[in-house]
Amino acid sequence: MHTVIVHINNEDPILGEIDELSNAVDQLVILKNPRRKDGKDVHFLEASVSTIIIPFHRINFIEVMPTGVEEEIISFVRE
Repeated sequence: MHTVIVHINNEDPILGEIDELSNAVDQLVILKNPRRKDGKDVHFLEASVSTIIIPFHRINFIEVMPTGVEEEIISFVRE
């Protein structure tokens, strides 16, 4: 499960989880547990909504947040 921030045209970004990253042939994104970046409810969704389907033509871009494993990786640092 990947945590992502979806930037929708003319709307605030939505934070949520997706099962797998999109392929070139996908036409939509299924986002689970949609919320704003500050954790509050998305104003245009009902309070009980747990999953939304967003078509790609409405999305500007998607940010993939690092997982706990990726945060532990130590890269080379030049001092």
